[in-house]
Amino acid sequence: MVGPTFAFFEGRIVPYAQAHVGMLNHSLNYGTGVFGGLRAYWNEAQAQLYLFRPIDHFRRFIESSRLLNMQLPHDGADLLRHTVELLRAEEHKADMYVRPLAYFAEEMIGVRLHDLQARVAIVAVPFGRYLEHEEGAHATISSWRRVDDNSIPARGKITGSYVNSALIKTDAQRAGFDEAIVLNSDGHVAEGSAENFFMVRHGELITPPITDNILEGITRRTLISLAHDDLGLTVVERSIDRTEVYLAEEAFFCGTGVQIAAITRIDHRPLGDGRMGPVVTRLRDLYFQVVRGGVAKYSSWLTPVYDVERIAASA
Repeated sequence: MVGPTFAFFEGRIVPYAQAHVGMLNHSLNYGTGVFGGLRAYWNEAQAQLYLFRPIDHFRRFIESSRLLNMQLPHDGADLLRHTVELLRAEEHKADMYVRPLAYFAEEMIGVRLHDLQARVAIVAVPFGRYLEHEEGAHATISSWRRVDDNSIPARGKITGSYVNSALIKTDAQRAGFDEAIVLNSDGHVAEGSAENFFMVRHGELITPPITDNILEGITRRTLISLAHDDLGLTVVERSIDRTEVYLAEEAFFCGTGVQIAAITRIDHRPLGDGRMGPVVTRLRDLYFQVVRGGVAKYSSWLTPVYDVERIAASA
């Protein structure tokens, strides 16, 4: 992966090497940070880089910070403006991944969430696939359970809670799988290690509700709209039993990082004919048209990085 050249840090764009915190930083020691993940897509024909649904992402970023009692020094418009400035500074003509991070600035010993000062940093790097086999991933049901809302809320992107994801992902990959499907404390399907989950069963597109300890995914919400409005699919949000996934005709992971990755086997059981199915294929094709500016009715979801007038209007 090509590393960043610059970072937004302490209110300005600086060389990446200057963006650092001390060893006693509160968020580094206690996991009391929040992060986001955005993608920007390069359209070669239009010579344009499109940032996908940034206002929605920054809204969730701010809501995640509220879960930790953080008072951020920037609003959504500020974060969008600084992200565009950063992407312009990087000058890449490629698909990009943007990582905003909110953290407590204090260097101290002691766990708490009150009377601490929050700061924001942002980096952006060229980024392609998250999963190697995104047209045919082999998943397993994890022995780990997803964190519970009454322990660490999964609906926000809290840094410390991703230890749960790391345990899940490492065990799955060391066992020879690409990814894992994680159950919640009730034994229902929650999501992947860091992705939302959908399955197709009896012609319906089914996904767990946001009350089943899942991230409130923006890609998830996007695909619900595209599936219903453009592909005419029936979309159902409900709890999913473990054994239902073995009977699905199709399934896939989705998220900003993973985008849309077809699941073709679960615990060595093939789904359908063991290949990426028609629903996932159609959704992937439509999604990638949308994020690269190819579907006019969804242009409001896109912020062009190299269009000064549009950026000003969006902010």
